[in-house]
Amino acid sequence: MSNLSSSGTPMAASPLTRAVLEIDEYASGLGWDRPARLFALVDTARLRAQEPGLASQLGLEGAEAAAFTPIEQEELPAGKPLDEFLGTIAWPDAVAGCALTVERLMLPPSAEASVPDGLDEAGLAKWVARHPDRQEVRMTVAVLRNGAREAAIRLREKDSPSEVLTGADLVPGLADALAATFES
Repeated sequence: MSNLSSSGTPMAASPLTRAVLEIDEYASGLGWDRPARLFALVDTARLRAQEPGLASQLGLEGAEAAAFTPIEQEELPAGKPLDEFLGTIAWPDAVAGCALTVERLMLPPSAEASVPDGLDEAGLAKWVARHPDRQEVRMTVAVLRNGAREAAIRLREKDSPSEVLTGADLVPGLADALAATFES
C-alpha cells in the first residue's frame, strides 16, 4: 500500500505541504522556462461556505477537498524585479496565505568559493549561467498569515514528483518576502 494520495502527495503531509505540492505539480504540468506564478491560498471550508457556486466550479464539494485551495493570480508584470512586485501586494482578509513558483539557476555550495570578487548582480547571474555545475530548479514557496511556511524544490534534471524536496526553511529569503505581503 502506498503512502501517497491519488494526487501523488504524501497522505501524512500538512495541509500547507499538500498545497505546495499541488502547486508544484500544476507548474510541472505547464513545463519549464515559464515566468513566476503567484497564488492566493484560501481556506477551502470557508470558500465552500461563502462562495458555494465558485467552490462547485472549482470542484471543491467532496470531503476529499484539501484544506487550502490555491487560486492563481494575474501574470506578474514582465521586467519588474520580483521583490519590487511583492512589495506592492496587499491581500484581502479572505486570503489565508500565498504561494509563488519561480525558476532559478543554483550552484552547489562547493562552487561558492570560486565566485569571482566584485561582480554586480548582472555579472553574477551571467557567471552562474555559464558555470558547468549549475542546476535549474523550480521553487514553490508558500506562507500563511499565521507564519507557517513550506517550500518545494524540483531540479530540472530530476523532474519527477518523487524527487521533489520539501521543507519549511529551504528558501528563507523568498518566504520572508511573501510573509511581508501580509504585513500592513
